[in-house]
Parts: sequence; structure tokens; C-alpha cells
Amino acid sequence: MTFPFFSDPPTITLLQWLARGSLKQNLPRAIRLWVWLQFLYGEEGADSGLPDAFTYTDWRDVFFTNTHPTGEAIPPVHDCACRCARTTADWLFHSSVGISKETWQKSLKQHDSQPDNLQQILRSRLFGVTRRSLYGDLQILCKLGWVKRRGSIYHRVEEFPDQPQSSTTGGSSIIVHPDLAAIAENLSQEINGYQRFFLHVDYVVPKAAIDRVDDWQEQLRQVWEKPTIPPILLTYESAVLGRRVQSIVYPVCIYYVQRATYLCAWGQLPGEEPEAVDWRNYRLDRIHKLQALKWTNAQIPRKLQTAFQKNTLPTPDYIQEKMAEAWGFDFYQPAALMLLRFDHWFYQGYIRGTVRHDTFEQVSYARVKQLIQQHTSDAAQRRALLQIWQARSPQDAYYTAQYRIGDPNVMLRLRAWRPKMEVLLPWELRLKVAAEVEQESQLYRLCSSGANNCLPTNQEMEQ
Repeated sequence: MTFPFFSDPPTITLLQWLARGSLKQNLPRAIRLWVWLQFLYGEEGADSGLPDAFTYTDWRDVFFTNTHPTGEAIPPVHDCACRCARTTADWLFHSSVGISKETWQKSLKQHDSQPDNLQQILRSRLFGVTRRSLYGDLQILCKLGWVKRRGSIYHRVEEFPDQPQSSTTGGSSIIVHPDLAAIAENLSQEINGYQRFFLHVDYVVPKAAIDRVDDWQEQLRQVWEKPTIPPILLTYESAVLGRRVQSIVYPVCIYYVQRATYLCAWGQLPGEEPEAVDWRNYRLDRIHKLQALKWTNAQIPRKLQTAFQKNTLPTPDYIQEKMAEAWGFDFYQPAALMLLRFDHWFYQGYIRGTVRHDTFEQVSYARVKQLIQQHTSDAAQRRALLQIWQARSPQDAYYTAQYRIGDPNVMLRLRAWRPKMEVLLPWELRLKVAAEVEQESQLYRLCSSGANNCLPTNQEMEQ
């Protein structure tokens, strides 16, 4: 198969798109992704022997020398011929690239994207990073459309994705998710004196808490800029526990998800034993206090202390990896297979051709029978589901996905699809949805015989 050829230089516009956010913060990764593209589609890897369909391990074994470590830690300098030994400057300013260091740095500065530690970045080994970081690179290339993923196998693409141009206002770059770049381009321009393009994003944070959210984001930015990122003590209003709690956690990153911004942190679990450590997402507007601690603090859980001492504290790459594995923002919850049926006409109008998650895939009508048999251990439940499947129209559409059990965002999406969607698997989720439907139907039971009967009687109001 013939693939397109990549020879683009590492311009700031290209790197901004690859950064998928602030180039100041993500410059090393953006440059590393540019090298990936050179290797997959350019002269850098033309004779590497990497197959068209490859795994991460295939790429690693071809890209690095055979002495390159395969563990989780950052590889030491073990072989000057290994690509992990080359500095960022070596990659950027090699004679084959054709750009000078001075010109490139000037362009970076003009775009207001130059990090304070630029010289340190240029001297550092670009691929002297963990396996988790490299795996995260590959996931980003999939999301950007440079690589296609089918299970654990990756495929080169026959056409490169369109590369959007970054918008600039007053010399400052506006960096957005690449899928929204065209919208951002329109948002920044007026037509004959009027703004004609608008973007509305649901944001449930009350106005009284917006300043507090901004303060927490700024404090966290300062925490992450420290040479050694400290743990923090959170005072948090827990919606689950219904009270204010404190937790010592290691802050990892901030996500905006659907309606609010969240801190993803690893540490003490609110309301549980002090040594119980796991992941949680904390809504920023519910944080009441945020205090940086020293790693010598005796209250820090042993598991956090050990990770700090062994240099194995988690990074945002881990979160991206887990979120790619299953649908849902509660990436720390266990995953399960979900099987959904969509009404044929609803599928045609609202589901076909849409993207919900990497694992959200359509399956054939015949495949549904196999999935029910494979994933239902209880014989009575299996018989019931097979009878339901046989009674449904073969024209309906069926989809599978790996999802995070109990994730509220997934549940909101399923509720929005009702009643044109039916949950078949897992059985527990089907029962949960059925219970919700039954409860909801009770609210409208008096409306079934006409509009005049939709109001409760005096007796019902008194009950």
C-alpha cells in the first residue's frame, strides 16, 4: 500500500496543532509527535522495516536500538546510537531539516509560545521519556487522524488529516482542540462589523464561584511549575458524602468535562482510611482550600511517599491512556462491555457517523447473539436477552463500547437517548435503566388518558 509522504518542517503552526493545548506547556511532546510523523511517513523511517499494521512494541523495537530498556522507567543513556540519546536540538536543527536555531526561536517567541525553560528543553533528550509517555503520543496521533487504531494494532493512513491554522489576536495564539479549529477561526473574525459565529458551552459553575475556580487554576499552575511538584491538602465539599472533607493528594492535571472543570488527583480517598490511596476527580468550584505540602510531611500516605522516592508519580499520560481504554471520565472505575440497540430511524438521523468513544463500534445483528452468549453467565438472563434480541427488528442498529461502570457522564448520555435506545448488556445496567424508566413513568401515569388528568388530585397532593 502506498502512503503519503511527510516532509513538513517543525513550524510553530504545526507544533501548536500537535500540542492540542498550550504550546508553552506541551512543546516537547509536540516536537516528539513531529518526529513520529517523520518516522512513520518520511525519510527518517523509510527503510526501517516497520510494517503497515504495527503494535507499539513493533515501533519501539524498530525505532530504538536492541539495547533500549523495555521497562516503565525513563531510559538512561545506554547507547549513543540509540534515538533516545538525541537531544531536542539535535532533532530540530539537523541539517536535513533546513531551519536554523535562531530563526525557529524567533518564530516561537513571536507567537508568544516560548517556555521559560526553552534552553533546558533543547538540551534534554527528546525520547528520554517513559513508555507511558510514548504510548500517549501514539494515542494523540490516533485522535488527530494521523494513525488509525483497531484494537491494539495501529495502521498508517492513506490521507493526512487537514491541518488547521492557529488564529492569532494581538500577537497571542489561540490554541484549541484540532477538531474545533475551524470554528475558532470563525469565532475570531467579524463580518461587516458583526460577530456571526458563536460557541455555547454548558458551564454549571455558579457565578459566585467562578473567581474561586480561577484562583485554584492559578495556584495549581504555580504548583506544576515547581521543579519538584509537591502534594497538596484539599478541603473539599463532597457531593457523594454530603459534607466537607480533607484529602492529601498528588495533583496531575485539569480537565473540562461537559459542564465543569475538574482536578484529576491521586491520593487519599475522601471519607476513607488515611492510607487508602486511589484516583479521584475533584470539581474545582467545590474546593474550599488548597495548600501545598512538603514531601517530608508525616501525614502523607506511604504509597504517595514511595512513588515520590521511586520517581513513579503518575502523569497526565496515564489518564489519557485510561480514558482511551473505556468510555467515561471516571477513568479509575472498572470497565465493562456495553451493548446497545438503537431504533433504525433514530440511528439513521443521530447515531450513524458520529464519534462517541474510541471503543464505540457498530456490530452486526448476528454478532449480538454471540455477545449475549459470551457475556451473560446466568442461564435465565441469557435466555431472556436472546428472546428480546429475536423479537427486535434486524433493521435496528447495535453498538458495543467499553464503559466505566457507574460513570455519571455515560449515564447522562444514555438517558438522553431514551426511549430510542435499549441497553442489552450488561444485565445490571439494563436493570438500572429499567428501574429509572419505571420511576420516571410514575410521574406521568395520570397523563395516559388525556391532558385533563395530568394534574394530581387533592388526595394525591396530601399523600
